[in-house]
Amino acid sequence: MLRFSPTAWAKLLFFRDRGNSEIGGFGVAARGDLLLVRDFATVKQQDSMASIAFDDEAVAEFFEQQVEAGRRPDRFARIWLHTHPGDSPRPSPTDEETFERVFGHCDWAVMFVLAASGKTYARLRFNVGPGGSVQIPVEVDFDCEFGPSDQEAWEAEYKANIHSVTWPAMPSERVAPAEMALTNQSTAEMFAEFEAMEPAERHLFIEELAGRPDLWDEESEVMP
Repeated sequence: MLRFSPTAWAKLLFFRDRGNSEIGGFGVAARGDLLLVRDFATVKQQDSMASIAFDDEAVAEFFEQQVEAGRRPDRFARIWLHTHPGDSPRPSPTDEETFERVFGHCDWAVMFVLAASGKTYARLRFNVGPGGSVQIPVEVDFDCEFGPSDQEAWEAEYKANIHSVTWPAMPSERVAPAEMALTNQSTAEMFAEFEAMEPAERHLFIEELAGRPDLWDEESEVMP
């Protein structure tokens, strides 16, 4: 079971509800209880309604800070937490690709998704022995020790690290300016991103397209 301290859970909810994009970060686990999340830690990132792109230097700095604090990687680099602005917590194809690319080499890792509806999804993946993965339940553990909320500090962290962008970003690439988004993606890639969105996200995406005629070549046609 993946468990959250009430403080870590409150911080995750604060970040989820602060904006309209996905938000990602790392679960910092308790000493001796690696599936108990005591903190939700974010790094600098560019987020859209359907994707998250961490800043590589910020991730490296976060890891260095955690090691200097005396934590081993299995306490801060094994649990990937992120939110979905839609109703479904089911991982998108982009989520699955990111989980494989970033955490595929770890002996174990967890992907957790919290949707705007409050629904959750958690999957434990292990790469030792025969390997495998299994969905696990999620709960807020009110029996563990926990501190108070600190919304002032959370707001400061949000402003420092979370940078929302209009267009979905491919996870292995830097986010391009909005004016370049269509030309940087093939039609197939764009429709794949569109298919992975929740209904509410698709509606917002279509509204964005309708409101940005400058992105389109009026003399060209987009074939299905």
